[in-house]
Amino acid sequence: MARGIDREHRRVVLAAMAGTTIEWYDFFVYAISAGLVFATQYFSALGKDALILSFATVGISFFFRPIGAIVAGHLGDRLGRRAMLIATLLLMGVSTVLIGLVPTTASIGVAAPILLVLLRIVQGLSAGGEWGGAALLAVEHAPADRRGLYGAFPQIGVPVGLLLANGALALAAAVTTPAQFLAWGWRIPFLLSFVLIIAGFVIRSRVAESPVFEEVRRTRGRSSLPLVPLLRHHGTLVVLGALLFAANNAVGYMTTGGYVQSYATKNLHLDRSAVLVAVMISAVAWLVSTLVGGHLADRLGRLTVYRIGFAVQLVWMVPFFALLDTANVGLLVLALVLFSVGLGFTYGPQAALYAEMYPTRVRYSGAALSYAIGAVLGGAFAPTIAEALQSSTGTVYSVCAYLAGMTLIGLVASFFVRDRKGVPLHDVEEKVPARSAESLDGQP
Repeated sequence: MARGIDREHRRVVLAAMAGTTIEWYDFFVYAISAGLVFATQYFSALGKDALILSFATVGISFFFRPIGAIVAGHLGDRLGRRAMLIATLLLMGVSTVLIGLVPTTASIGVAAPILLVLLRIVQGLSAGGEWGGAALLAVEHAPADRRGLYGAFPQIGVPVGLLLANGALALAAAVTTPAQFLAWGWRIPFLLSFVLIIAGFVIRSRVAESPVFEEVRRTRGRSSLPLVPLLRHHGTLVVLGALLFAANNAVGYMTTGGYVQSYATKNLHLDRSAVLVAVMISAVAWLVSTLVGGHLADRLGRLTVYRIGFAVQLVWMVPFFALLDTANVGLLVLALVLFSVGLGFTYGPQAALYAEMYPTRVRYSGAALSYAIGAVLGGAFAPTIAEALQSSTGTVYSVCAYLAGMTLIGLVASFFVRDRKGVPLHDVEEKVPARSAESLDGQP
């Protein structure tokens, strides 16, 4: 599918993908380590509640994503997409390296978990602002009939980041003893982020600014405070976009948030390295299905592909948990791979859909805020909720019911957004009528 992208546009989409991959590698290394390491190294004083609190630190950062989205969205709509991409990348990378240097509770006491949480909050600020810029840079450079495919490239930064994060932790676990891994081996993937952010900085600094943004800056100027017109005229869209993403994000965070890894190793007693490799294989399947989802979104429409994805999530939900509970690594791989199809179809079209929902002068703010709020509603505490449900009920099928409910919310929300595939991005109306179903898509 990438063969149809010319050289100039290929450089843009690969830059967006590369930076997003590095961002999410950093983010997921923490989330996975929360399930494998942090409960014992930083929260062991809490006894049986240590793992739940460790997962909760994954979720705490999500509350700061909307703040990051507002700040980066404001600056991105005022100054441009490219500058924000570089700033958020550096912010994420530095905080990740510092997490790898935080001493354990045994060394410095209560200051250790406090430092860990503060750095995780910085990661949340960065993640809240990064995605919108990467997605818009790819989509605003794209031909009108290829926005779905182009927008899927920054999306695959998530499964590639998951692949790299699991791979780095699996390698660290393989070359160390269990005791060494808990003592210092887990720090290696965090410290490797230093090399990645240098590479990401070089790649993103060479990308041209979005042509759509440049045209608006030349002809119509920029909004002095993008958040105000966004919420005044497009608030309904922000909520609907958030609900669409929440349904995908809650399901995705079963692996990206570390719940499956933790459950498989601690409850099913599977080998840690084998589980991490299984998740890596599923990340490849997620990558492929995300690209296919973006490609199909250009043919079938954004929302049609979304609905297919949500249907797959619902149908596969019970078999997924049944296969997980067999404690068989091969069946775990099968469960995760098929689970990834629904995830890809509800993630691949997202960048194009969000870009076509908002006017250029508030597009970064709108896309970033929908994404950030959706992450709070969906993924923020999904691993924590899953762990609490499974612990209190004694069965993973309570987690199944929770995820099915989230999926249904996204499916319903998809019927309140109008598909605007191919609409000229610079022609999106600035104001939205107060009434009529059609006003939900931001166009009269």
